[in-house]
Amino acid sequence: MKNISTCSIVSSLFQHFGKENFFSQKTYLDCPVLWIDRSLLLKVIQYIYDFKNNTYSILFDLHGTDERLRKNRIFLPENIDFSVFYHFLSIYDNSDLMIKVALLKDHLKLPTISSIFLNANWYERETWEMFGITFTNHPHLTNLLMPGNWVGHPLRKDYPSRATEFDSFFFNKQKEELAMENLNFKPESWGLKESQDGLDYMFLNLGPNHPSSHGAFRIILQLYGEEIINCVPDIGYHHRGAEKIAERQSWHSYIPYTNRIEYLGGCINEMPYVLAVEKLAGITVPSKAEVIRILLSELFRINSHLLFISTFIQDTGSMSTVFLAFTDRQIIYDLIEEITGARMHPAWFRIGGVAKDLPKNWSILLKKFLKWLPKRLNFYINVALKNSILISRSKGVASYNRKNALSWGVTGAGLRATGINFDIRKWRPYSGYQNFDFDIPIGDNYSDAYTRVLLKVEEIRQSLRILQQCLKNMPSGPFKSDHPLSTPPNKSNTMQHIETLITHFLQVSWGPVIPANESFQMVEASKGVNSYYLISDGSTMSYRTRIRTPSFAHLQQIPAVINGSLISDLIVYLGSIDFVMSDVDR
Repeated sequence: MKNISTCSIVSSLFQHFGKENFFSQKTYLDCPVLWIDRSLLLKVIQYIYDFKNNTYSILFDLHGTDERLRKNRIFLPENIDFSVFYHFLSIYDNSDLMIKVALLKDHLKLPTISSIFLNANWYERETWEMFGITFTNHPHLTNLLMPGNWVGHPLRKDYPSRATEFDSFFFNKQKEELAMENLNFKPESWGLKESQDGLDYMFLNLGPNHPSSHGAFRIILQLYGEEIINCVPDIGYHHRGAEKIAERQSWHSYIPYTNRIEYLGGCINEMPYVLAVEKLAGITVPSKAEVIRILLSELFRINSHLLFISTFIQDTGSMSTVFLAFTDRQIIYDLIEEITGARMHPAWFRIGGVAKDLPKNWSILLKKFLKWLPKRLNFYINVALKNSILISRSKGVASYNRKNALSWGVTGAGLRATGINFDIRKWRPYSGYQNFDFDIPIGDNYSDAYTRVLLKVEEIRQSLRILQQCLKNMPSGPFKSDHPLSTPPNKSNTMQHIETLITHFLQVSWGPVIPANESFQMVEASKGVNSYYLISDGSTMSYRTRIRTPSFAHLQQIPAVINGSLISDLIVYLGSIDFVMSDVDR
């Protein structure tokens, strides 16, 4: 069904605009990649939006690439310095389409598509500040992740990656005053008014250091009494430049950085990265390694969900659950530590498999955990989630329908709460998920704060089902592929064979040389759909690593959902989104 739908829109585009206006790129993206001229961009985007009653309703991702240093240019059209890609996703047909536009360095301008796809707003702003590509007619083209006084475009190839490559930095009084000036709140610069229609508004600065903002996150609120007239989410306080770092690390040595993209997800963050690299390298992973990856992913999913449920309940006024849940999370961390040797950031998945085989006692510890947690879940439901105060504060609060969710690129439980049955593990199985029996909890037509937390509880139960199957059906065999790009030759042979010595040395010191091409992998992370889009130029390092995270899209949706509600509703809404700022800012 996926291929039929994709072919349908491609043939329709060719027929409507003329096949000669498209350049088709062959990649490992598992979807068509079409280059078009900038003059056709708005017309093509509008056509995609209108195609079969908005089949491609999600703008999944939008970003850029500095193509100037790319050596393997057989994948690219002629005359190109930069490119911008638009990745569209069809929930109903389970298919993707990518549109690309080539740009020259002297004319880095494209029309905004934020009037067609609402969530293009933030993606275009990030692309503008990272690459200097201007989106004309954008409603608010200002810095999103970087400070207002930032100079330069960090993801350009001529922008240094390491601090040692910059001139020495001295923070004098003048620079301090300029930095503080950029932090001052000026309503007009945020598109807000102090008075309108005879009403005087108050402005409230919530965050970036506030317990209810769940991290270094700031929201400017325009209030009339306690009613939220408008609000502006302000992100970037946690930005670490993970995509830039990928350009200086070898394919293997970047794995620890993936853990820290969404620091509660642990190994789940490693999964899309290693799968995308394996596509580029043509590596087939042993079945045992696939099941071990699922085992670790579901343990981290449960751990993340427990934190979400307990802190959500804490946001509504109950403290007990968060202390109880942390006890359960320690049990999971003990199990993860026994298997991987680490807790929050194992960096344990490897290109071609996992770092080591399972320890002998893994099944005993897993059995104890599987016996313990179901009873605790029932306790949480009876003690906290059935509490009348929590229900009154969250049921019907911060609700949105399917159209709103799709317009803002919502995925995960926030999308499934609207009744849309879309889980990557089921619809686009990876790492052997197709061999597991589990259900996808979904809601009704509207997603509210209470429904979202109930779905997460049920998702924990389904993860427990998956873990039971891992326990009963763990395959035998190797835990890592013997592919030369994933595993160096046997160390014992290095003193007898010069080729083995050279290969082993290069693989360990420089890392593997991954063939030139592009690949993409999305997974069902704990907070929604997470994906890695990798470009290899036939080197030991990534040429471009694009990380699409669910929390970025979810925070952009906030004003569309909460405007017209009370401040207290905003706190409940933030708790129900299930986000962490590392997942937003990267």
